[in-house]
Amino acid sequence: MADEQPPPIRLEPVVKNLDAATYLISDGTKRLFVCEQIGRVRLIEDGKLVKQPALDISKEVWFQGECGFLSIAFHPDYQKNGLVYAYYINNAAAPGPSPGGKKVKGGGEYWAIVSEFKADPATGKFDPSSERQLLKFDEHPYGNHKGGQLQFGPDGYLYVGAGDGGLHDDPRNNAQNLASPLGKIHRIDVNKRDGDKPYGIPPDNPFVGKPGAMPEIFCYGMRNPWRFSFDVPTGDIYCADIGQDKYEEIDLIIKGGNYGWRGREGLHPNPTLKRTYSPGVQEVPGAIDPILEYPHSQNNKSITGGYVYRGKAIPGLVGWYIYGDYSSGRIWALKQKDGKVLANVELLHSRTQPSSFGQDAEGELYDVDYDGAIWKIVGGS
Repeated sequence: MADEQPPPIRLEPVVKNLDAATYLISDGTKRLFVCEQIGRVRLIEDGKLVKQPALDISKEVWFQGECGFLSIAFHPDYQKNGLVYAYYINNAAAPGPSPGGKKVKGGGEYWAIVSEFKADPATGKFDPSSERQLLKFDEHPYGNHKGGQLQFGPDGYLYVGAGDGGLHDDPRNNAQNLASPLGKIHRIDVNKRDGDKPYGIPPDNPFVGKPGAMPEIFCYGMRNPWRFSFDVPTGDIYCADIGQDKYEEIDLIIKGGNYGWRGREGLHPNPTLKRTYSPGVQEVPGAIDPILEYPHSQNNKSITGGYVYRGKAIPGLVGWYIYGDYSSGRIWALKQKDGKVLANVELLHSRTQPSSFGQDAEGELYDVDYDGAIWKIVGGS
């Protein structure tokens, strides 16, 4: 089909001089907000980077390796209530000195925090003193695989991506353990309170009432769901789950789904698990196959999930899921229907390190370059 060939794209520079950029989002206006891993939110207005951060909690953030300030999400009613949510790794339990040189205490574990802040919709400035912690994943045993994505779904609930806790082969088998928050995507209701929880549990969450299971869990069996997104017109949820030694994968997320880690990497039994653990259980009954995987080759070895393009500036790109690889800088477009991939086309071999893709209020997409620049995806070669 003719519409299964996307148009060419190029990257147009927006701003530079950011410090380890990890995420970009709009508040529904023409403003863009960029997360810096060190613990800041920067504001882009009229195509220019505002000097003063919208939020700076760098003293509270553990910034090292895959730890740091990882994403934010604006409440669906943000323009009225000013509420915004942040996902970061707290330094209170991290070992060793913080980036600022201050010695911190802790037992060698890392705390992933999801907090609510108040901001001024008129200026975009956050009030750091307004922080209210909602979630604390205090079981992260190692310094990698933190997940870090926050997204509000079309249902108004907040979705939270949590990695398996790190190291190699998920040594605690967190991703398959429904009593652990790790290796999951969670769904919570920020507008309610359930008992002593500072949030509500959606009543149709798949494990509500199941003994020994966390009711917050929406799906499980994930290694490091670094970036996921919603395609509102179709209802599809795309998740790029970062692989281990061999394969990267894209999943379509369904409620209650098990995506197979640690027993599987992509479509394959985890090749290192059998020799690492005895017995190395590699079969995961009922595991859901990814819609696409790619092997580690040509320096492709760390997938970065993006968005389905729904903007107006590049009509031929509408309906294509845009994603990339952090290591190689390649950017692809994928089109699928009912979980069957119709086309997967390399759009660009860029010189960027795409840590994320961002979306503005008009549905236009951006490449968030970890090296400190924001690039707009525009049509043309």
